[in-house]
Parts: sequence; structure tokens; C-alpha cells
Amino acid sequence: MKNQNFNQLRSKAVRKIEKSAIVEILRVINQPGMISLAGGLPAPETFPTKIIEKLASLVIKKYGSLAFQYGPTEGLKPLREALVSFLKEKGVETTFENIGIVSGSQQFLDLIARVFINPSDYIAVEAPTYIGAVDAFSPYQPKFLEIKTDKEGILPSDLEKKLKQKKVKFLYLVSTFQNPTGRTMSEKRRKEVAKVIKKFNLLTIEDDPYGSLRYFGKSPLPLQVFAPKQTVYLSTFSKILSPGLRIGFYVAPKEVFRLINIAKQTVDLHTNSFSQLIAAEYLLTGDFKNHLPKIIEIYKKRQEAMLEALEKYFPKDFSWTKPEGGMFIWVEGPKNFDSVKTYWQAVEKKVAYVPGCYFFVKQGQGKNTFRLNFTNVSEEKISEAIKRLSEVIKKNI
Repeated sequence: MKNQNFNQLRSKAVRKIEKSAIVEILRVINQPGMISLAGGLPAPETFPTKIIEKLASLVIKKYGSLAFQYGPTEGLKPLREALVSFLKEKGVETTFENIGIVSGSQQFLDLIARVFINPSDYIAVEAPTYIGAVDAFSPYQPKFLEIKTDKEGILPSDLEKKLKQKKVKFLYLVSTFQNPTGRTMSEKRRKEVAKVIKKFNLLTIEDDPYGSLRYFGKSPLPLQVFAPKQTVYLSTFSKILSPGLRIGFYVAPKEVFRLINIAKQTVDLHTNSFSQLIAAEYLLTGDFKNHLPKIIEIYKKRQEAMLEALEKYFPKDFSWTKPEGGMFIWVEGPKNFDSVKTYWQAVEKKVAYVPGCYFFVKQGQGKNTFRLNFTNVSEEKISEAIKRLSEVIKKNI
């Protein structure tokens, strides 16, 4: 009797995930001596371990068995209520009934795709866009519609043009300190985009994982504020508490909230109860407001180190973004520069980044661009990595 080749039983969706080129690109970052500017990892030293230890004891004393029992799919009430005030400070007015808790914001991206995407449906995204969202949506076989961008975000005129041409299920964007570019959509641009969203009654997913990581400047109001009936505001505790706790949250219009909740129930019943209550007390005790400045202090210095090193070592015909916060810097070289070819040479010098082409859904774009992350590397290593990278680049232009 022949052994069954279970590999042949894979679904088309799983086969599509396995083909992700970026998986191969990032596989090398764990090599000994590698300085990785590639991943979007928070720095472990920003994790408030002593605070979490204190909060864990508090949660057990305060909530007892609730912390260890099955819970409602939409999330535990203490966290959802705590998030009302947290969101209000950002400008998002809501009640706890419209706030849902997910197992990391990445789960929400899968859920929104599961609920709304049929094969060949059009999904509008920024160009470039967050590769994790593309990976979450792709198994459901949509067609991606790229919306042009500039330094202020997506172009309302191009969005309107594309919406007139195609029936779009939803728009996905990262409005603040965008991944991969680090750019922030101006408040003026948000109002203009909101007008288009409302005109076409377009469901919009505003992903905001980095908004709290502001190093200077003033925060614009979320896009959701200007089109609340059409926009889902999505965020996470991964960058301000710990990614390992897997706590994301969203604010959604009533009908969207209901559909997401139904879909989540079939996936994991509910998000980790203990983690939810730690996140709730993180907000309620004031520990968040005390700890966030410490995170910002670390990241601001690292961003400054990277910007200084780029200015010092990189060729003059390269340019890069200078974000007011977030985790990424986007670099653009001359048209003849090949960031994929250069990547493998940089890896030989023990430096890694992410070539920009992987953030575009259309092939052939972004060949001369790449993304750098500064949050998970010390200032000294950042400077050394940029120096090494510049030496490799100069041999390729």
C-alpha cells in the first residue's frame, strides 16, 4: 500500500500562502551576526515585564475565574469599556458595544476577508501597501486595485477614478506612519478621502498599529472620524504593550461588527481572557501613560541614529522618508537600482532589509526602493548596518 502524499491534498489557498517570496527573503535574518533592519518587531526592552507581572496578580485578585473562563466572542467588557476612553483621546467617539477584541489585528484582516471577499472581488489598497494585509486577503482570491499615493497618502482623485471604473468591496489603508513608507496622511487629505468614501458608501479599513508611537509633531484625527458610518478603525496592543499577548481591537459600524463577530466565533470562540484583562488594567491603572514615553524615548533615538547614518553614508542620489513616528523608513534609489539583487549582496555583509517590490501588488513596481526598520536594533548596530549597506549599494549603481 502506497503512503498517502498529504502534500497533494493542500488547498489552493494554502498553496498560495506558501508561494510568498518574502518568506524566503526573511528566512536569512536569523543567521549568526546578522543585523536585521527587515522585520517590524518591537524591541524586547520596551516590553513592560515588571508591569505585566504586577498586573497579572491584580487580574487574578480582581477578576478571579473570569480571567480563565470562556468569554464572549466580542471581547470582555472591562477591556472594551477601558478602550472607550483610550479611543476618545485619539478622537474616536464610540461606545463599548461597537468595540470588538481580536487575537491581534492580523486576525481581523483575515476575518474581514472571510466575511466580504469572493473570488475576483476588487479590494483597493495603497501603492505601496502593508504586505501582511495582502497575505491575509490573498487566500480568498481577490483582485487588488492599487490607489496612487504621494507623501500625504492616497490620492482622492485616483480613488474616485478607480471607484467609478470598478465595483470595490472595501478599501484598506494604514493612515498613520504607514507600513512600509512611514508616511502619514495629512488631516486635510483625510477629509478629502472621507468625502469620496461617503460618496461611494465605500467600506474602509483604517489600520492604525503605529499611531501611538509619535516622536514629534501633532497627531491628525483618524480617518474614521470623518466617515464613521463607512470606516472600521483597527488597532493593536502589540506595539504599546506586547505582541505576544495577541490583543487587537476594532471599532466598526453595527452591521460590520455583527458579521465579524459571527466569523470570529467559528475561528477561535474568543480572544485570550487573561491577556484581555491585563490589557484592560494596563489602561485603567495608568501604567500605559507612564510606560509609553519610555518606548518612545528608545525608538526616537534609534530613528535619529538611522536618519543620521543615512545622511552620512548613503549616496546623494538616494532619498528617504523622515517620519514623525512609527517603525519604518522608506528608501528610494535611482531608477537603475535593483534592491532585490542588492539584498542578497547585503546579506553576505550580514545586513538585511525588505526590498520595496514586495509591498506592491503589481509586479515590476518598487524595484529601486526598500524598507528599513529601526526599532529592534541598537543605535550602534544601526549605524554599522547602514555603513555596510551603503558600501554594498555603491557597488551596484
